[in-house]
Amino acid sequence: MPIDILMPALSPTMEKGNLAKWLKKEGDAIKAGDVIAEIETDKATMEVEAVDEGILAKIIVAEGSQDVPVNQLIAVIAAEGEDVKAAAGGAGAKPAAAPAPKAEAAPAPKAEPAPAPAKAATASPVPASIAEAASGIRLFASPLAKRIAKLEGIDLSKVAGTGPHGRIVERDVKAAATGGTAKAAPAPAAAPAAAAPKPAPVAGPSDEQVKKLFAPGSYEEIPHDNMRKVIARRLTEAKTTIPHFYLTIDCELDALLALREQINKAAPVRDGKPAYKLSVNDLVIKALALSLRAVPDANVTWTDGAMLKHQHADIGVAVSIPGGLITPVIRDACHKPVSVISNEMKDLAARARNRKLKPEEYQGGSSAVSNLGMFGIKDFAAVINPPHATILAVGAGEKRVVVKNDAPAVATVMSVTLSTDHRAVDGALGAELMAAFKGYIENPIGMLV
Repeated sequence: MPIDILMPALSPTMEKGNLAKWLKKEGDAIKAGDVIAEIETDKATMEVEAVDEGILAKIIVAEGSQDVPVNQLIAVIAAEGEDVKAAAGGAGAKPAAAPAPKAEAAPAPKAEPAPAPAKAATASPVPASIAEAASGIRLFASPLAKRIAKLEGIDLSKVAGTGPHGRIVERDVKAAATGGTAKAAPAPAAAPAAAAPKPAPVAGPSDEQVKKLFAPGSYEEIPHDNMRKVIARRLTEAKTTIPHFYLTIDCELDALLALREQINKAAPVRDGKPAYKLSVNDLVIKALALSLRAVPDANVTWTDGAMLKHQHADIGVAVSIPGGLITPVIRDACHKPVSVISNEMKDLAARARNRKLKPEEYQGGSSAVSNLGMFGIKDFAAVINPPHATILAVGAGEKRVVVKNDAPAVATVMSVTLSTDHRAVDGALGAELMAAFKGYIENPIGMLV
């Protein structure tokens, strides 16, 4: 039986992508683990690895194709011993524009109210595609793994994937069938009918209405790419669904700048260059992580059903890249030396600009830092990036007149503003977090012990 290659979902939020390049051509032998194509998402360029073996019989979607939906048929592999021409001929008759899971999921509703699929799921095992549609959770599994799961009555949501990027492959399903650990379909979570409805987006003026405000020929029309569309959607969702409030505090930097200079001078030389070179932003990341550890009730994520209280302080850092921005995450930053944070951040930022980050390197996190101080911005308020409950906006350090011992003095001062999700972090809790942050910045030796 021919093996379908579908447009992969390289992240939980991916809906479509661009097929940038085929690295294999029709007639090439394919082995599991071979890199066969490059896919451009809104955030990165990812390599796609084969999970089945055979001959690449037919390429359905040509390289350079834009906005290819997830799960659309893009190529067909002829399995071992199968006639390649027959596999290729059969592929040409397939409706490439119709994503396979949606076609399989059609029988699920059966003219019943919306919660009906949940009742059916408790009665007997269901095919992976139907369970996927009913739960709203996309399952990352190879076509062969899905076919075996359907035949064996295996619930793929209970199977741990060992393939590339955690994808479920043939051996995982066979192991589950042998062990009998995934035979019963899971009881779905309670239907979210009782949740408060999200506010409907306010419709703005149409494209044509906006264009009429400007003289024809006085502007250049540049279509939005996937990254800009995703950024626009997420920012709109964040500002319309998250109740933001803001806390601003001034921090004196002189002690931190002196310690940074001392640490950088003491850096060992390796291969003719310093092993690390700390920036103020590296120390800001460390200070925020330690502050979240000191105020654990602020290290949270809001969901409609519960508050997720995190055990680690994973800090996202906004990085500007051509066409938008991305937020790579420094994991467990509170336990890492500042030198490690600095080198990690340089690596992540460089790969972010080349769109080479993996999804797990820019998704998740418990808070974030957005620093515009290098552009001379004194202070600003950043938009919260879900699932975070907070984001720290960092302004420039500048010489200001301050009062010390009832007398005027000059100090280097940095203004920082915490944007907070009021559902998760109340005013007093946010103030406690900011006080902890100020303490680490103004007494930075505490970050090294």
